[in-house]
Amino acid sequence: MEIKIITDPLKLDISGFSGIAANKNYVGTAFALMDKIWPVIRAKGIKNKGLNIWVYEPDEAVFAGIELEDPAIEDTGFERKIISLPKYAYYKHIGPHGGVKQAGDNMRNEIRKMGFKPALPYIEIYGHWTSDESKFETELIMSVD
Repeated sequence: MEIKIITDPLKLDISGFSGIAANKNYVGTAFALMDKIWPVIRAKGIKNKGLNIWVYEPDEAVFAGIELEDPAIEDTGFERKIISLPKYAYYKHIGPHGGVKQAGDNMRNEIRKMGFKPALPYIEIYGHWTSDESKFETELIMSVD
């Protein structure tokens, strides 16, 4: 697993919805939140970068969203989340989405071995769709102390 520790600040401006992962059902919660976003995007023709972004935060909070081409649009009904990370760990998972959780767990372990402390937020950025799930790309970004 090739994890990079990046010290160039990361800034994400995401529009979407937040929720609490009842019974720690993070994936189900994130999917339900995403299912609220895409109908609005399509109905209003809102230009976006086309990537689903899931943010895991303390107390089982989950934010699911996308980056809009113009994040200042106000008539979407979306919540806006701006994330700034001064230092973070980065890993790109290639393969089925079913392997993302294990990749995140492995990433935490590797970060500890590198002498860093993994912290929240933890972010998953899902790449563009392809019919071959072995080529799915998911960027994993974890704040580190």
